[in-house]
Amino acid sequence: MDIGFARQQLKSKIHRAQVTRADPAYEGSIEIPENLMADVDLWAREKVLVVSIDTGVRLETYVQRGPSGSGNITINGGAAHLIGAGERITIMAFAWSEMPVCAKLMLCDHENKPVRLEEKCDDLA
Repeated sequence: MDIGFARQQLKSKIHRAQVTRADPAYEGSIEIPENLMADVDLWAREKVLVVSIDTGVRLETYVQRGPSGSGNITINGGAAHLIGAGERITIMAFAWSEMPVCAKLMLCDHENKPVRLEEKCDDLA
């Protein structure tokens, strides 16, 4: 793909999710329930940026599909030394496009259930 004029833009965001488990023994990734992935258009093995709201730590990893409706979000591998169980996080994925991208945004409650789901297109140029 020629990205000469493309821009990297936010396409998916899960905000204020709570990490339910951190497993440094696992080889890597972040496990997200399949229903949340579908709501914000995330794919298994897609690269994501994970930001701790509590500490400001930022890291990149990839998505692993978890059981739909479980509410469990697990940080795996070395990332579990940076972000632990109980922390609030934001998970973001980006897309390259020459055209503006509508972002799918989700706000979670303390059980990782969607409180608000919206598609943001109103501020596009």
